[in-house]
Amino acid sequence: LISALENGNKSVRAVLEKISSELKSSPHVPVLGVTGTGGAGKSTIVDELVRRFLADFKDKRIPIVSVAPSKRKTGGRLLGDRIRMNSINSDRVYMRSLATRQSNLALSKHVLEIISILKYASFDLIVLETSGIGQSDTEIVGLSDTSLYVMTSDYGAQTQLEKIDMLDYADLV
Repeated sequence: LISALENGNKSVRAVLEKISSELKSSPHVPVLGVTGTGGAGKSTIVDELVRRFLADFKDKRIPIVSVAPSKRKTGGRLLGDRIRMNSINSDRVYMRSLATRQSNLALSKHVLEIISILKYASFDLIVLETSGIGQSDTEIVGLSDTSLYVMTSDYGAQTQLEKIDMLDYADLV
């Protein structure tokens, strides 16, 4: 269904409408949004969180949606998040990489619909990882119940901290 959505299959709309109406009476599925600058360690932290989730909750299932940026010049992308994730080799984990399909974006335009699809599939916790973001991007906050901002200790001059919007909005840093 996610692939059909991304590929522009028109018949997906009817299925998404059905999913949307049925989700209104379903239990809430929390979304953890993970964001931060490129190379800060988002995928490594997600891998560790998944490892602990699987160890602590033996009957729970978790999907990971990792978004990678598309290059402006070539339109290509490297969906390399799986390289850093060693804990996803489990029948209780669903991993999906997405491309932004446009430069200068941190998320796919279909991410909200994809979250709905995953909620409908009765997962217990959804992890949404953005591609690397800049100082003013806070889009993940509106899509997640809890947001995690990952940053390195070498963020630059101390005044740079004042410019990072996610430090004001993230639930965890």
